Amino acid sequence: MQSDAKILLIDDDPDFLEIFKKKLDGLGFSQIQIVDDAVEAAAMFESEHFFDIAFIDMTMPGMSGMELLEIIKRSSPGTECIMITAVNDARVAVECLNMGAYDYLVKPAPRESVAISLKRVLEKKRLLDILDIEKSGSPPALKNPRAFQSIVTRSSRMLKVLKEAELHAGSDIPVLITGESGSGKELLARAIHAASSRKNKPFTPVNMASLAPGLFEAEFFGHTKGAFTGADKSRGGYLERTHGGALFLDEIGDMALDLQGKLLRVLQEGEYFKLGTSSRSRADIRFIAATNKDIENMISRKEFRMDLYYRLRGGRLHLPPLRERREDIPLLVDMIFRDFEECGGMCGIDDDALGELVMYEFPGNIRELVSIIQSTVNLAQGKSISKSLIQDRIGHRKSAPEKTPVSTLEPAVTLAQAEKSHILKVYHRTGKNKSKTARLLDIGLNTLRRKLKSYGEA
Repeated sequence: MQSDAKILLIDDDPDFLEIFKKKLDGLGFSQIQIVDDAVEAAAMFESEHFFDIAFIDMTMPGMSGMELLEIIKRSSPGTECIMITAVNDARVAVECLNMGAYDYLVKPAPRESVAISLKRVLEKKRLLDILDIEKSGSPPALKNPRAFQSIVTRSSRMLKVLKEAELHAGSDIPVLITGESGSGKELLARAIHAASSRKNKPFTPVNMASLAPGLFEAEFFGHTKGAFTGADKSRGGYLERTHGGALFLDEIGDMALDLQGKLLRVLQEGEYFKLGTSSRSRADIRFIAATNKDIENMISRKEFRMDLYYRLRGGRLHLPPLRERREDIPLLVDMIFRDFEECGGMCGIDDDALGELVMYEFPGNIRELVSIIQSTVNLAQGKSISKSLIQDRIGHRKSAPEKTPVSTLEPAVTLAQAEKSHILKVYHRTGKNKSKTARLLDIGLNTLRRKLKSYGEA
């Protein structure tokens, strides 16, 4: 449970502080500060010192744990407080929780109890941080930018996705990444793994669309010698080879329905059976899945299991297509030039040519942009890529709008009328599912409810 959370331990017993600090060290926490004076701890919070978590002894000279809790919640409401006491008193525990404490532990506070409490409080903070990102105009900076350095962006939407991804990386919950083909789903999955506590363990990508149904169990679970004809030796599957790391299930929407139940068991139980044996094996794996399909629509058509979907989408991240983050195209072009060995670091592109790329719709997203740059670099023969080269490469796929005679134009509608028409069209298309409509329109659920009410659709 490695974490960069800042923790403060407050207790008037120095021996207990040292023992408790070693417990936290053993759980993977490194930013730990200890204080044996409640008054000193109160002064730290009142002078705007910030800690993610505070462990507070209930009985201390000079100031009680309850008094210190009240000061902390007033001065630093973002700090989660866990009370520690020598007496197991339900009445006191309830009072602490009512005053804003997250949990209540009884000394000597066994390591297992501390681990469970910390896991829950960190999950709560992670969810609150994600909600803050959704509400804020701009996301906070990444704490671990190195893990995401392969993803180039200045788009505010993408920056929010990256920050949410970093927060999800701090837990072991499964993550489902959605987005069009070529939008960078595997790149984001690798970044999540690099930002997690499992970064030094294997990352195994599996293309579910190319996995033959008859080989699913052998490939995922492995097999023993003689498990089937031709098996002359035992072989570990993806689960065994990825133990402790992350398994990336790409194109999960293409997985055969009859195989989905077998994957669900692993997600639910964390166990599997190798072919040829009745012995259970454990799977300590972080699952990250990706798809370019509308899974919810597939569920309604009985093409994807609802229970598997909700197991996979512990955290959900949606990558916007390149046409919705056009400000990133110049950055991506520069990155492709740097990575393209044929350039020798000397490639360039005319402003007009770059303008053509910025206006292009990119149905193939970033993958298509890479292909366009690489092919035009070869044609440019050491010169800057020109507008004509770009037009030759993409011109036949661009659909320029035809000019319509003024006399045939339909009467103009107001922006408000167009917005209402579009919202109601999507709302009715989803069967009046407000949550799905808000997600498709990329607006807040409360905003959608307010607009539907004004349209008489509430």
